[in-house]
Amino acid sequence: MKSIFLTGSSGFVGKNLISKFKKKYEIFRFQRNSKINIDHNIVIHLAGIAHDTSKNLDSKIYYEINTEFTKKVFNEFIKSEAREFIFLSTVKAARDSYVEILDEKVKEIPKSDYGKSKLLAEKYIMSKKVPDGKRVLILRPCMVYGEGNKGNLNLLFKLVSKNIPWPLGSFSNKRSVCSINNLIFAIEEFITNNNFSPGIYNISDNDPVSTNEIIKLMFESKSKKPLIIKVPKIIIFILAMIGDYVPIPLNSERLEKLTSDYIVSNKKILKALKKELPENTKSALIRTFKTFS
Repeated sequence: MKSIFLTGSSGFVGKNLISKFKKKYEIFRFQRNSKINIDHNIVIHLAGIAHDTSKNLDSKIYYEINTEFTKKVFNEFIKSEAREFIFLSTVKAARDSYVEILDEKVKEIPKSDYGKSKLLAEKYIMSKKVPDGKRVLILRPCMVYGEGNKGNLNLLFKLVSKNIPWPLGSFSNKRSVCSINNLIFAIEEFITNNNFSPGIYNISDNDPVSTNEIIKLMFESKSKKPLIIKVPKIIIFILAMIGDYVPIPLNSERLEKLTSDYIVSNKKILKALKKELPENTKSALIRTFKTFS
């Protein structure tokens, strides 16, 4: 049985990965602040600090964890006998926002400390000579969702559960999302398929969705009629500006996330996989929302 050195085991992706892999692989869960001692076949580096919309985090934390800690883990991988290194980065390492379709050829210009710190880690990894027999995969997922997710989707679902009408019906957008099962599928394919070329890959579901579509699916998962109203955009913009200074649920950053386009291309990884991703967005979202209940 192959063994995995795993960081970030307590996070959303880590917990789901362990659930899927525990019968197939021996998993060593790295504990924070312990010595990095890699005596395993595979390294999966998930640990990191995600984007903080509340802006309460010191920016140094991003670089300490996302950049410097990644360097340490990667250096130990190079010295070890492990053959595969998988680093979970983010599409935000390329751009925080993008009006066209985001692929791996886009020049990276991240603006947030989250994106910058992940990009620095990527650049460090890609700058190092990897010994023969070793392979490195850098995955850039967009928003990952699934069972146990406690992020923005969960907050939206709580709103729907209270039968509060969704007020942003006037906005139309498309955003890419990534099922946790599609992400873990890609990770295992890299581990088991030597023809999967190393490198940097975006990972997303095939079909982008609008925020209004997500809200409709949330209501559908509860067998309820969607409550979506079209508050004039000017009123929403004013409320968001107020939220930049007063602690209300809506501010400019959250509004941008909820209403802007952010479409990610997954063509490169589909070509590498030579097979389709196992889940489609609609059914995966509905199943996710049912677990929220």
